[in-house]
Amino acid sequence: MEYDLKFSITLSKEADLEGIEEEIKKLGNFELKEFRQQDNKIFIEIVSKERRAHEWALRIHKKLAMLLGKRRVGVREMMLNEYTIKIKLDKKPLKSVSIPFADLEFKDDVAIMKIVDKEEEFMRRNYVDRMIRLLKEKIEKQYYEGKKEYWQLLWKSEEKEPVWNGDPSEEMQKRGWIKLLGKGKWFYMPPAAAIIRAMEKIALQEVVLPLGFKEVIEPMHVSFDTWLKTGHLEGMPGEIYYICEPKSRDEQQWEHFIDLVKITKEVPTDELLKNLKPPKEGVVYAQCPNIYASLAGKTIGEDALPLLLFEHSVPSDRYEAGGKHGIERVDEFHRIEVVYIGTKEQLLELREKLIARYKHVFNDILDLEWRMARVTPFYMQQAGIVGIEEEEAKGTIDFEAWLPYRGDRSKEWLEFQNISIVGEKYTKAFNIKGQRSTLWSGCSGIGLERWMVSFLAQKGLEPENWPKSFKKYLAELPEMPKFL
Repeated sequence: MEYDLKFSITLSKEADLEGIEEEIKKLGNFELKEFRQQDNKIFIEIVSKERRAHEWALRIHKKLAMLLGKRRVGVREMMLNEYTIKIKLDKKPLKSVSIPFADLEFKDDVAIMKIVDKEEEFMRRNYVDRMIRLLKEKIEKQYYEGKKEYWQLLWKSEEKEPVWNGDPSEEMQKRGWIKLLGKGKWFYMPPAAAIIRAMEKIALQEVVLPLGFKEVIEPMHVSFDTWLKTGHLEGMPGEIYYICEPKSRDEQQWEHFIDLVKITKEVPTDELLKNLKPPKEGVVYAQCPNIYASLAGKTIGEDALPLLLFEHSVPSDRYEAGGKHGIERVDEFHRIEVVYIGTKEQLLELREKLIARYKHVFNDILDLEWRMARVTPFYMQQAGIVGIEEEEAKGTIDFEAWLPYRGDRSKEWLEFQNISIVGEKYTKAFNIKGQRSTLWSGCSGIGLERWMVSFLAQKGLEPENWPKSFKKYLAELPEMPKFL
């Protein structure tokens, strides 16, 4: 790395700088290429190869404040005039790359990042380090984009003969059991609702409660502060439903909007937007971020570990563009989210218990044809993470069910359940500590629509074809309302 920074510092008045330049040079290992005063400003250029130049600039600003303060001269704000950073890359970019706040140029395996005209806060908030990291991430991503995940089969059930090969969603629509009420959002009539509630009852009574999870209830709104800590606003901003508050409840502020609605019987979108505040939160994407936020800054006693919580009161909303189908890929869905926080050893033991409970449900109650696989994103595989004991302790195990209506067993599987351990990622982000132990965390999302479609795709919609073990939870379906 080579850092070349030109910056200026404003003084309360023109100052006597005798001996000041020599004191600045003593601060550290950098080259002072320029140090001059013009009116009440000092213009400085430094070049550094070891330490980041903006860090030296902050130290210089502090030193000047001390030295000139003795001469009754105040040191005011600092401005970044031009910052050129040369970054040696491990890989050359495969296509053009851009990042905010900077112009980029590439020469062989060196990236030249140029930043101009930024205020002091830009340096103090350490944007530069994040920009360098983002540049490297974007280039690395080009090498694994479009590649498949690492996928390792862990276990597979015996093959089961399906009772039909129909599409459950299509058949339920024909029967009136489900109705689409907006993009990817379904209304469930009594028969479909009864099946979902049976799935929920099985999950709670056979998996969640026997393992000691305790229920919590959370709001359906998630703050941006929470998503900044979990990484959702970096990882999937295009999948979030955002929430805007009204600027006011004053009827006069809304009068023109109301008049337009009454006259046109349409929603005047431009007028509506004038009356809304910018969003600061969104609808629940997954329940775990709010659970972590509720525990932020807390220290958990050793005798309370592992902490086992679950939430199933709020639906999850995710914006899906293409690929929606029936009830298995939707914008709004219902699930039970279990979250566990404890030591590494406790979570590894809990994972085995969860796997055993899920196996019991999928084998003995739902009688599914399904399989388990360890999955790791391709970029982690390329980085050599797969196979490392510490990282294999983390990661995700997917549970997949065969969907007969889609075709043969070679490829037509639906991920309908998972278990994840994420290490210290969230406990550190939310400053959740153990009394003595280092804490890991993880979660397992039980998607009720996915359980339902996996079951119905193999067992059909007729209760006489369902396993007796399932009928203990739903003996018969409620009748549909009678419509003329």
